Amino acid sequence: MPAADAARSALTGRRRFLAGSAVALGAAATVQLPFSGAASAAAPALPDGLFRLGIASGDPLPDAVVLWTRLAPDPLNGGGMPDAPVTVEWQIAEDERFRTIVRHGTESAVPERAHSVHADAKGLKPDHRYWYRFRCGGQVSPVGRTRTAPDPLSSGGKLRIALASCQNWQQGYFTPYADMRAQDPDLVLFVGDYIYESTPSAAAVRVHEGHGEPYTLGQYRNRYAQYRTDPDLQAIHAQAPWVVTFDDHEVDNDYAGQVPQDPAKQSHEAFVARITAAYQAYYEHMPVRAAQVPNGPHVQMYRRFDYGRLVRLNVLDTRQFRSNQVSTQAGAEDPKLTMLGARQKEWLLQGLHRSPAQWNIIASQIMMAETDLKLGAGKLWYYDAWDGYQVERNALMAELQKVHNPVVLSGDRHLTMISDLKKDFAHPSSAVVGAEFVGTSISSGGDQDLAAFHKEWDPLKADNPHWKVIDAHRGYHLFDIGQSSVDAQVRVVDTVLSRKAKASTLARLQVRSGRPGVQLLR
Repeated sequence: MPAADAARSALTGRRRFLAGSAVALGAAATVQLPFSGAASAAAPALPDGLFRLGIASGDPLPDAVVLWTRLAPDPLNGGGMPDAPVTVEWQIAEDERFRTIVRHGTESAVPERAHSVHADAKGLKPDHRYWYRFRCGGQVSPVGRTRTAPDPLSSGGKLRIALASCQNWQQGYFTPYADMRAQDPDLVLFVGDYIYESTPSAAAVRVHEGHGEPYTLGQYRNRYAQYRTDPDLQAIHAQAPWVVTFDDHEVDNDYAGQVPQDPAKQSHEAFVARITAAYQAYYEHMPVRAAQVPNGPHVQMYRRFDYGRLVRLNVLDTRQFRSNQVSTQAGAEDPKLTMLGARQKEWLLQGLHRSPAQWNIIASQIMMAETDLKLGAGKLWYYDAWDGYQVERNALMAELQKVHNPVVLSGDRHLTMISDLKKDFAHPSSAVVGAEFVGTSISSGGDQDLAAFHKEWDPLKADNPHWKVIDAHRGYHLFDIGQSSVDAQVRVVDTVLSRKAKASTLARLQVRSGRPGVQLLR
């Protein structure tokens, strides 16, 4: 296209991508011209369907947000891209029709990162809604919507967070996300098990790709790509920014540090190679910053987000630094065991004690409150959770007693388990120091037999008086956070065995400012 024609096209408001490095475009700014025809001709020919894995945004700051996509026209077979870097353009605008573009730029999608894109769009307004999209090879992505965090000094306001975890492709469709989208959260907090590393099962609701568990980078990429094709997951990613962390199934069930679930079958060297592959594939498919680029078998996942002076969100990593798991009560009481590691523990406590926020939220992949599985006298703990690290958990409970309005949001259990956090779970009369919401799974566990669940679990309530709600529906939790309270809903669906489901509110709860613990409203 001649330059003059291109200029006329841009200035008449056609929906066109702009080239060049990221710069601000004000109301009176000069519109830059798109790439020339010569530049486009120099690019490698690309297949159709570049944006089949959708788009996403994440890790919002007051002035920035990460925009994500991965070019993958053949998602389950390595992506289907040429073995060469490809230039991807992005735009972020004030409006859905992109009349007012405020930032734009280009990123190089390289084969070493599976042609993923992590554009850190900076220079944005605090507490502001934006729309974004990508273009590559003449193909345009779907449009996404995102939102920045408020100004660090702002007070008041509200924040709606949806808590999700545990989405097993084989055990059900991701139907809760359709309802989540209808509830329009400001932020989705995902606390682990984005994929499952389990082998394909012909009897499953829908079957995992591949021929076994993933071990190599290519295998993990294909598994993530399969999950990313889910339409409900794509839709909620495109509607709201996400903050994510991983649990075990992104690598290997119940792994701890660099110890696999089955060390007799995986040597240390082989497992380190597996972790390295899994963490890289995780980064390639998540809307996170360059600070989260893995360094071999290590990745910086614990991090913090402030929403003005309303909420401080501390995102934990309870896998990389934990001591190997134990399987006895005496082992769980070993003072040498750690869940967080010394550096992360210090980071967490400093962030909590120095917080200016009204609400101090801890995103923990695994349950913090006690689960006593033994009827009557004695204890039988759930050792993969904080119960297996009693001394560190009890020390953290003592610290939470000094923190303003602590609330823990967790996953892993495939159950809704909402509890008061106690200073000493061995003594039910000890002080309540906070509240914990363990969100149920999106699909993991499938449609459980609810009568059988309550027959098994209800008798345990007497041994766990801190529990307020326990349930086995699939779904997620929704939180409306204001200055005076956190108002929570347990949102559930009637099935994950079909693509459509009916959603409802199972329970409403509230945490009131200055009153540790959680109250059941209905």
